[in-house]
Amino acid sequence: VDPSSPFSGGALLGDRIRMAAHAADPGVLIRSLATRGHLGGLAAAVPAAVRVLAALGYDPVFVETVGVGQSEIEVAALADPVVVVLAPGAGDAVQAAKAGLLEVADVLVVNKADRDGADRTVRDLRGETGVPILTLVAPAGEGLPRLVGAIEAHDRADDPARRTARARAQILSLAQSRLRANPRLADLAADVAAGRRDPYTAADDLLGRPAR
Repeated sequence: VDPSSPFSGGALLGDRIRMAAHAADPGVLIRSLATRGHLGGLAAAVPAAVRVLAALGYDPVFVETVGVGQSEIEVAALADPVVVVLAPGAGDAVQAAKAGLLEVADVLVVNKADRDGADRTVRDLRGETGVPILTLVAPAGEGLPRLVGAIEAHDRADDPARRTARARAQILSLAQSRLRANPRLADLAADVAAGRRDPYTAADDLLGRPAR
């Protein structure tokens, strides 16, 4: 998932360009999606795209978020496991804790581990969470086998409760998107703002339920 161009609304292909070396590999499909203003770190079309790719036999399916802020952890409702990649220094560990990332991360990776400050970042993270913390030097491939092993081990440990929780979050996300797109929302909001009705009955009306 890439940021949107302020001019065309399309995806800025920075992340895709970095993966150009593997774009033509057999069995590999890389698709860039623009956020188009969608919050949460994903694009609105991502959940459906993941289901289509899975149905076509692509396994595994990797989802790279546009970047994560304090409320942009929607990927936790879609991906399993959630792998959070941080860089040493720059307060990444602290920012991850503030953003709630440590609560949704299944595996933490400190990339660019050959740089100064990597060991301190690992220590800081160990003081905040009990999930596996791995180090990685991506260009050299150092640490990749351990990362693959951690992902595969987590996949084998998946349980029905986690799958149910993800399904629930996906349903709620879709429901919220459809409610926001409901053409009656603007009229209902105007009625509430003008005092012609209260927000509770307006919400029931938006949901198509009889007023209580």
